[in-house]
Amino acid sequence: MATPAGTHLDEPHQTGIAQRLNWLRAGVLGANDGIVSTAAVVVGVAGASAGVLPVLLAGSAALVGGAISMALGEYVSVSSQRDSEKALIEKERRELAEDPDAEFAELVGLYRAQGLSDETAAKVAEELTARDALSAHLSAELNIDQDDVVSPWHAAIASAVAFTAGALLPMATILLLPHPARIWFTFVAVLLALSITGYVAAWIGGADRLRAILRVTIGGALALGATFLVGTLFDTVIT
Repeated sequence: MATPAGTHLDEPHQTGIAQRLNWLRAGVLGANDGIVSTAAVVVGVAGASAGVLPVLLAGSAALVGGAISMALGEYVSVSSQRDSEKALIEKERRELAEDPDAEFAELVGLYRAQGLSDETAAKVAEELTARDALSAHLSAELNIDQDDVVSPWHAAIASAVAFTAGALLPMATILLLPHPARIWFTFVAVLLALSITGYVAAWIGGADRLRAILRVTIGGALALGATFLVGTLFDTVIT
């Protein structure tokens, strides 16, 4: 399939990119939280008890509670964003209906502010208004695509599924391996998984990959170390 003129293969010009980035972002964040929070719980419990059942119960509770919490948080956050975008779209639609001349002049001014000459700005505004006035104003004024408003359900589901997938990694590692090796293998597995989520998150945002990887792995290592220390101290006190 040919690439449209004026675009590059590595640039997100396709319709629906906001939707895809929305659930991908939620998925990466959900996986990262699932890995860190669940690993911290199971490592802390494993530091206090060599038994499998306490680790299983604590890990299961952390997984279920965390997945629901992440889904609700994403749903509320993205719903607020969606409501705000819809309100702005309706406001722009109303202004176009009430005073189209003033809105046209505003559009010309926006293109002029971007560096176009008066004549070119007026011509561009005229052609885009004739094609789709609302879309032209939403794009120039608010950088909103009315056909690509983010979905809170996509974000909530992606976050919950990704959190669960991320949480299963430390649980499987710490439950299937013998004590005490299971704790150190869980450390290694978690840090490797966090490196992957950090890389993907940086790729999505176009940020520095190495810096993102270091940020999440160092944070994860600190969380695991702190909870393991708490568990070990608790085990020492009660014994």
